[in-house]
Amino acid sequence: MEYEHLLYTVSDQTAIVTLNRPKAWNALCGALNTELESAIRRADGDPAVRAIVLTGGPKVFAAGADVKQMADATPMTAARTAEQGQQINELIESIGLPVIAAVNGMALGGGCELAMACDFRVAGKSAVFGQPEVGLGILPGAGGTQRLALLAGPAVAREMVLLGRQLRADEALTCGLVTKVVENEATLDTALALAAELCKKPAYALAQAKCAIVTGQNFGVGCGKLFERQLFALTFSNSDQVEGMHAFLERREPRFQNQR
Repeated sequence: MEYEHLLYTVSDQTAIVTLNRPKAWNALCGALNTELESAIRRADGDPAVRAIVLTGGPKVFAAGADVKQMADATPMTAARTAEQGQQINELIESIGLPVIAAVNGMALGGGCELAMACDFRVAGKSAVFGQPEVGLGILPGAGGTQRLALLAGPAVAREMVLLGRQLRADEALTCGLVTKVVENEATLDTALALAAELCKKPAYALAQAKCAIVTGQNFGVGCGKLFERQLFALTFSNSDQVEGMHAFLERREPRFQNQR
């Protein structure tokens, strides 16, 4: 399958999805969003894929939504734009595959929202995160106000959203917005190494653990704990639970089947 605005490759059980609108700094237009949703579903539906790395390349992650496309929007078309962005980010959260954002350069507006929807964020030292929408007379519409408060805390969220403050990679690491900061040229390789580590984990347990975390974030700790209990029980229906526990007792490396 060919894409116009992104690149899709699979290497060592990891799908690498690269945003590819370099002349527009990977601005998230409607066409790119449609292709991005397709690529994520493609990876999720491929039994040979165990993780996804999402990147914008060595210079920029995504400079935000395409302002040219939105400048003359009506409330109805703006609602559809926000809905599409939220659907993509919720899809990233809901799939069983771990998703890693490899961020170099700017991750602003919709780009920051996209990165925050991922399970891990590996940032190059040049990375900059921000939600500048209020300065354009709007506000984040793809979940940014909510995920930012969850990841970095409400005080940082207010600074970034209300004041338009941008965070450098080291500041983003300090407040919990990113997982790891590395040299710019090592960003993608570090994300791929993290993906390889995740691919060693049993696929079903990994998916259920991610689901439990996201459920608690979205619906509260009480609901999350109840759901966790049910998912815990379900893992005992999967052959990798038997293999994992017997391998532990027998002091050998497990041979997971990774059914999901």
